[in-house]
Amino acid sequence: MNVGLFLAILGAALAVALAGTGSAKGIGIVGTAASGALSEDPKKFGKFILLVALPGTQGIYGFVMGFLTIQKIGLLTGNVVQLSLVQGLEVLFMNLPIAIAGLFSAIHQGKVCAGGVNLVSKQDTEMGKALVMGVLVEFYAVLGLLVSIFIWQFLSF
Repeated sequence: MNVGLFLAILGAALAVALAGTGSAKGIGIVGTAASGALSEDPKKFGKFILLVALPGTQGIYGFVMGFLTIQKIGLLTGNVVQLSLVQGLEVLFMNLPIAIAGLFSAIHQGKVCAGGVNLVSKQDTEMGKALVMGVLVEFYAVLGLLVSIFIWQFLSF
């Protein structure tokens, strides 16, 4: 395996691993808050599950970018592209926006959604506000994914 191909595969792995790690951490944070709140009112499970699931989307975004990367370099078809060092670095850096944005936004989204769980626990009618606050954090993960996809479209090899 040449160095360029190694760097491209590393980029795909980082997109999946870092965004997935952020999602796992974020879901853990809000899941802990939801579990505690459910011990007091189990009927709110339907409302809380939306807040718990929200930080998981960053892991999906990282997976999508990882999949696009392995498709671009030909790992799916068996027609693996031989990449120069510079091309490998381009692919590696292409994956960094979603890898980094996914990692940090999912963790902070978990914190915001945990606050949302606390809000809904005390004010049952405020679910919309809790979701909006969580979605605002999501926006930055979407931007990271979009930048990664824009770069992906312009790479030619």
